[in-house]
Formats: sequence, structure tokens, C-alpha cells
Amino acid sequence: MTLLITSFAAIATTIIWYARIGKADYRLGTLALMFWGASIMWLVDAIFEYAELGSEFFEPAAGDMLNDSFLGLSVVALGLIIWLVVLFVKDPEGKLKNVLKGREIQG
Repeated sequence: MTLLITSFAAIATTIIWYARIGKADYRLGTLALMFWGASIMWLVDAIFEYAELGSEFFEPAAGDMLNDSFLGLSVVALGLIIWLVVLFVKDPEGKLKNVLKGREIQG
């Protein structure tokens, strides 16, 4: 489940990044790379777990699937938090800088 969740997040982020190429830079490439890195990590984990368990790998217990789902969602949430921190630090449109200087944002 962790592999599926992070892979779907990586694919969705990559599609959004690709659709926005040439538009405002919201560091979506950074987010996509984080999710692809997590997906590769879980893929390697799945390969080694399959090598260890064999065919039992495809018959997980319901509790294990629930734990894996929570872990996958936690990884996606942590990736989004890190991306927000990077976005605020880079401040691509200068909005945060204007707010901190007391200027009003238009639109």
C-alpha cells in the first residue's frame, strides 16, 4: 500500500507539474522528485520483502494493509509539509515577503 500511495502521489504531482511548465514556479518539480524518491524506496523494499516471503507477499493481513496505508499517507503528508517549507523559503512570487513587510496583496 505504501508503494501504491506514493506512486499515485508521484504520478499526480508529475502530471500537474508538466501541465504547469512555463507558468508560475511553485516548486512542483521538487515535490514530484520527493514522491518519486519515496516510490523508488518502497519499490526496493517490496522487492526485498518478496525475496524473503515469496508468494506470501501477495497475501497480506488486513492489519498489515491498514498499517501500510497509514504509513503511505504519512509519507505523503510529510512530503507535502517539506514542500510547503521549501515553497515558503523560496517564496516564488514574493507574496510572503510582502505580507511580512506589511504590504497588502492584490488579487
